[in-house]
Amino acid sequence: MTLSSKIAVALGVLSLLLAVWALLLARSRRKHVRQGRELSAEAQAANSRAQAAEGRARTEVQNRQAAESRTTELNTREAELLDEVRHLVSDRLPALALHLISSHHPVPGLLHKHLAGSEAAQLLDALPEAVSGIVLKERRRIDAAARAALRGATQESQALSYRLQTNIVGLQHEFSAPPRLTQSLLESDHINEQNLRLTQRSAIVCGGWPGHVRKDTYVSEVVSGASSRLRGFDRINIVSRLGLSNIGVVGRAAEPVAVVCAELMANALEHSRDDLMVDVGLIQTGNGSVCITIDDAGKGMTSEALARGRSLISGEQQEVMLLELGDPPSMGFAAIGRLVADYGLHVSIDTSSPYGGVRAVVSVPENLLTSIDEYATPPSVMAPQPAVAPQAHKRPAAADSPAHSPAPTGAAALPQRRRRFSATATNDEAAAAPRPLNPEDTGAMWSDFQSGLTSDRSVTDSESTL
Repeated sequence: MTLSSKIAVALGVLSLLLAVWALLLARSRRKHVRQGRELSAEAQAANSRAQAAEGRARTEVQNRQAAESRTTELNTREAELLDEVRHLVSDRLPALALHLISSHHPVPGLLHKHLAGSEAAQLLDALPEAVSGIVLKERRRIDAAARAALRGATQESQALSYRLQTNIVGLQHEFSAPPRLTQSLLESDHINEQNLRLTQRSAIVCGGWPGHVRKDTYVSEVVSGASSRLRGFDRINIVSRLGLSNIGVVGRAAEPVAVVCAELMANALEHSRDDLMVDVGLIQTGNGSVCITIDDAGKGMTSEALARGRSLISGEQQEVMLLELGDPPSMGFAAIGRLVADYGLHVSIDTSSPYGGVRAVVSVPENLLTSIDEYATPPSVMAPQPAVAPQAHKRPAAADSPAHSPAPTGAAALPQRRRRFSATATNDEAAAAPRPLNPEDTGAMWSDFQSGLTSDRSVTDSESTL
């Protein structure tokens, strides 16, 4: 083998070795790369596991914090609800009970305003409404039962009072008694009249009717009769400015008008001093109605009392419960409102009295008025008469003066006085001329009373003590 062959073989072996070494080196490199990748994957997996563990730990912390926050919120919500329930029991429901008695007492709302709109707040607000409905329903039931019982009792008492009044009037006209006993009968009649007014007022408020049927009555008699039912009637000054003296109230409305006037005059007497007068005027308006004005000089009414009174007398309230009228109940305005609604009257009260007190005006519409024959049914002598309008004084004409006798002539002629006729006296007598009345009817009306007084003066002292 030659040297070149040997060199070629050596180079071939060397190339083979290099190829084997390169192959081994490549395999080792691939192994290291694969191991590096495996290590990197393991590191990434470990890192992912660490991050996941950290995330789970963070989540657990967040969940624990959320649970603690929710627990705190629930505890706060529970405390707020307990506060609202205590507030409902201790404040809102008692205030609601006062509000049902008088609307001037406010009902407080929720204690925590941020709860408004929630379901719990709706339930808390619905409870007072439900309680209010139940209480009002029960109050109406109890009030209706009380009104029915009171109405029955007042009607029986009213009938007995009318019988007693009839007996007293009969004694006044038929029994010749000493002056002291006659005065006692008159006082007993007046006391019975006052009691009858109170009973009648209670019956009207409870849904009963006035209990007295009249025939057509003069307006002046209705008003004067209403004043005679009151204690302190001598403080009432009635002035009639009616254009006609025969204006009357139809029978079905005479007693209601009398009740309304009596209650308003009683209110005027009660709220003014005992030394102050109450002025009552009768006026006929241009639309055919008759207005009865009542003016007092008392202290007046507060704005709250005035608003309450106007609401009661308007007749717009369908039902007025006895519990709303105070303790003891003030039934005067409530009775007026009931009659206003039933008979179509119009009543107003305000503070425009010229004496600084209260003015009340009762308007009787034209359909409740009528004309009465004064000759067939003469008015009472106790009723106020229409005022006569003043007339201008006129100087008498020369033709109306009496003819003078011819003056004597000669020495016998002496100065003579001539009487001058006063035109003022003539006009005053004409203006003061009373309206035509039947003297026989008027005399017959008081014949029994005058004969009784005459006979009473002649009784002996021993008879007076019986």
